[in-house]
Amino acid sequence: MYQVKDKIAFLEQRLSKKRFQHSVNVARAAKQLAAKYGEDQEKAYFAGLVHDICKEDSWEEQRRLMLAGDFAPDLAELHSRKLWHGIAGAYFIETEFGVEDRDVLNAVRFHTVGRSGMSMLEEIIYIADMISEERDYKGVGKMRKLAFDNLQLCMLEALRDAASSVLKKGGMLPSYTIAAYNHYLLLTQNPQALSST
Repeated sequence: MYQVKDKIAFLEQRLSKKRFQHSVNVARAAKQLAAKYGEDQEKAYFAGLVHDICKEDSWEEQRRLMLAGDFAPDLAELHSRKLWHGIAGAYFIETEFGVEDRDVLNAVRFHTVGRSGMSMLEEIIYIADMISEERDYKGVGKMRKLAFDNLQLCMLEALRDAASSVLKKGGMLPSYTIAAYNHYLLLTQNPQALSST
């Protein structure tokens, strides 16, 4: 359905060797997480494979693609160039590959910032990006274990780490990230609170 072999060949030509290997590693991690949590493994592999498809495009091209789609970047995203590639990538795979599955599009679009009410596929791509094989940041081993123990707790920890990193650098926090953090905090500490909102 997703013509993965063709996409691998396309990405190998489009991306640097390092970025291509990262994309393959994320796809593998996504497939493993999908198997663990009962998500569609082929869909997860594909979404992981293409999540950084626009990462190495020029800033001008990323901005053009980001603004051309209907993926609603917020103020912080508009002013944070490192976040453009996810939004641009979602539009790219929609228009160039004909991807209509909104779950896949959202998984690519939100893989850097998260959002409240993420689907399981979105969570899987977000986490797979953080735990892929080549990652070696402090605490990655703990994050990998948590990913296969409790995906939602892993999301909370990942969002906490991401927000902390952005704030330490004096950056802007996207409203999507703030909403995602609050969502997973409530979800893991008081699940009933979400059902009443």
